[in-house]
Amino acid sequence: MQREQLADFLRRRREAIRPAEVGIADGPRRRTAGLRREEVAMLAGMSVDYVVRLEQGRSSQPSTQLLGALARALRLTDDERSHLFHLAGHQPPPADGVARLARAGLVRLLDLVGDTPAMVLSDLGEVLAQNRMSILLTGDHTGLTGDRRYVAYRYFTDPVIRDLHGPEEWQRHARQQVADLRAVAGRRAGDPAVTGLIERLRAASDDFRRLWAEHEVAVRRADRKTFMHPRVGRITMDCETLVTPDLGQQLLVLTPADAEAREKLELLHVLGVEEFPAELPH
Repeated sequence: MQREQLADFLRRRREAIRPAEVGIADGPRRRTAGLRREEVAMLAGMSVDYVVRLEQGRSSQPSTQLLGALARALRLTDDERSHLFHLAGHQPPPADGVARLARAGLVRLLDLVGDTPAMVLSDLGEVLAQNRMSILLTGDHTGLTGDRRYVAYRYFTDPVIRDLHGPEEWQRHARQQVADLRAVAGRRAGDPAVTGLIERLRAASDDFRRLWAEHEVAVRRADRKTFMHPRVGRITMDCETLVTPDLGQQLLVLTPADAEAREKLELLHVLGVEEFPAELPH
């Protein structure tokens, strides 16, 4: 671990970011160049004391999970993220692991869309980053572990999700989930992360096994989904999906499908969040 170099790199990256880039108001009394340490701590979900010790070269070796959170908070590019891991004495994540860190450009777009719910997903349906309105609408999915981090796995194994939809709507979304996963499996042939997920789904769900056998292929681009929120009730959103050139990550933007949905989303923005809705598919 190169403590002094790590400290210098983190400090310089913090000072290079404008508060507006991460959705923080740049008030008239601000004297700090770039972000404050407490703002980095808030964005990364760690203590201010640890950020201070990192920048002073006094910290213990940060974990790969903590480094990933810092990379997202500081909006690091792929090259900068790899450099961060090397300075901290870790190998950068392998290809599949890198895919679980949201690309810096997509994270910036989350900030730019403002009060419109949006999230970044991997091609396997892992939620990598969300803006505040996305969390208010769907709950925070970025901390899920194991197979539950995959949208398709939750969709086929969580009875709560099935109960929230009528049979026709559930079948439509289930078919879309499988067709999209089939497209990923074709692109990433032989990838153990993909083949393993498929085999576990085949073992866990008769419905998935039946739909998988039909060999339908379709990459999702746009859709309409109904979310059941505990505070504002049913809210229907149009979903637009933008993908990176390598198809490895997606930016999902959710906009109100009608005037009623717009009013409920505005109400949700005012109310904030005290309890999360049930996990719904994206």
